[in-house]
Amino acid sequence: MAFDAYFLTAVLKEIREKTLGARVEKIYQPGRDQVILLLKGQTGRYKLLLAPNPAAPRLYLTQTSPENPQEPPMFCMLLRKHLLGARLEEVSQLPMERCVTFTFACTDELGDPTQKRLTAELMGRTCNLYLLGQDGRILDCLRRIGIDGAIKRPALPGLYYQLPEPVEKRDPAALTQGDYLQILTASGADLLSQRLMDNLGGLSALVCREAALYAAGDTEARLEGADKEALSSSLSDFFSRYLTNPEPWYTPDAQGNPKQFAFCPIYQYGSCQKAESFGELLDMAYVLREQQDAMGQKTQSLRKTLQNLAQRVTRKMAIQEKELAATYDRERLRQLGDILTANIHRMKKGQTQVEVEDFYDPDMKVITVSLSPLLSPQENAAKYYKDYTRMKNAQKELTHQLELGKVEKAYLQSVLEELSRADSDAALEEIRQELQAGGYVRPDAGKKRMKAKKLAPMRFESTEGFPIYVGRNNRQNEELTFKAARKDDLWLHAQKVHGSHVIISCGGTTPDDDTVTQAAQLAAYYSEARNGQNVPVDVTPVKQVKKTPGGKPGMVIYHTYRTVLANPYKDIVVDPLNAQGKNGQNPEKS
Repeated sequence: MAFDAYFLTAVLKEIREKTLGARVEKIYQPGRDQVILLLKGQTGRYKLLLAPNPAAPRLYLTQTSPENPQEPPMFCMLLRKHLLGARLEEVSQLPMERCVTFTFACTDELGDPTQKRLTAELMGRTCNLYLLGQDGRILDCLRRIGIDGAIKRPALPGLYYQLPEPVEKRDPAALTQGDYLQILTASGADLLSQRLMDNLGGLSALVCREAALYAAGDTEARLEGADKEALSSSLSDFFSRYLTNPEPWYTPDAQGNPKQFAFCPIYQYGSCQKAESFGELLDMAYVLREQQDAMGQKTQSLRKTLQNLAQRVTRKMAIQEKELAATYDRERLRQLGDILTANIHRMKKGQTQVEVEDFYDPDMKVITVSLSPLLSPQENAAKYYKDYTRMKNAQKELTHQLELGKVEKAYLQSVLEELSRADSDAALEEIRQELQAGGYVRPDAGKKRMKAKKLAPMRFESTEGFPIYVGRNNRQNEELTFKAARKDDLWLHAQKVHGSHVIISCGGTTPDDDTVTQAAQLAAYYSEARNGQNVPVDVTPVKQVKKTPGGKPGMVIYHTYRTVLANPYKDIVVDPLNAQGKNGQNPEKS
């Protein structure tokens, strides 16, 4: 992805148009490398996201509301102290560099007017966010860098802020056709895109390859033997067009999310699309991925515990199945007891074996039966009967235990599926509480957890106005189906896979086919089959759904139903009155 200096220039143009003159209303720090300024201007409120994350540095106006920690970090508190109520006066960028400074007009502790600056550096490993005083001293920064002989730019409170070293390459926005011809005729790499990378500043390799494709028709175009006059003319036209009028272009992946993006069309990967704004494009590119990464880290420990428990149940069931298979031959034990009883007169205590005729064999073959020398003939015969009875009872118990094992394994797998869909700390905490109630995990000793607000089921609305509810976890599924839903509401669930219970609130009427289809698409999406196609979804009235006797939370049985096929899709229905957002996400904390 090409979040280069000129892409940032285009983003800053969008920011200036909407936020210059706006005041800082709120400040959040939802993550270690994320700060959000809520700016209130004449045209509305805007959320400015600053993310100096070395793995994915970015800065833009976001529409999302990441979940905030219960206690704001110290850097966030410092920003609030200095910038709340401040007015954004200027947004500046270092030439051809991903370094931006926001200048704010504010007041000091005595109420006198002053200026504070917030400088974001988005350059790979050196990513940082600095709060600077009017004199240029560092009030604090997101990452403190100590004074060391090998460190060129230390970053500590009280030190003067030092700008990054200037980019020594040429500025493509200031070059003419003659300048491009000079670059192409000088010595250097033969690959056109590499020649551009070596000489032009502020551009990513993606954009340089796109420029080569535009000018020469091939991202791997070579300069040797090429018409450099024609190439220089095309390059001048390319950069003049897209640096002057940048637009948010991206190449979509299979799910429609940006695989690559830039300020110019991206034809090297085939087709490309244009987003409504740079903010929308970057939300599409980063938010879902970052949410998944963050929740993946938070759920890692719990997921490992569940996987270990599931593996333990699997191993236990394998042993029980082996023992059960051994009980199928128990009838022979009863037969040997009968044979010994008929031949007691031929046996003496102390024998280890006896040869007798097998009258259960049509040929009456002579067989050797093992005996215990410590037992009498009658006790040896009784022992075979006892072993037969023990095997008979073991079959019943092992069959019962295997059924319990299957239920427990299915339950653990359903919780693992819930973890893959958890999108907030509150959702994760509900799953943790469910497992604690079931005795699968122990509460953290000596650690007090803040009481999390109980989450409501996800609420959607069909195009015909029917409310549709989707459970987030097993306990919520059970509460939704057996407490919240009416008997005449419709219940949906992806067939034979783990997933959410989905309820269509009918209100005493019969929902239309489109509503059922939309609810089925939700049931397919919020299940293990979300990556499939034509997923079978069972539909039945709530009154037909019963709790599984002795089953785990959320486990049900039903016999009367119809099945529809649906493709997993979550965005076909909306609920404009839903306080939890379009897809059931948590609202921003105050």
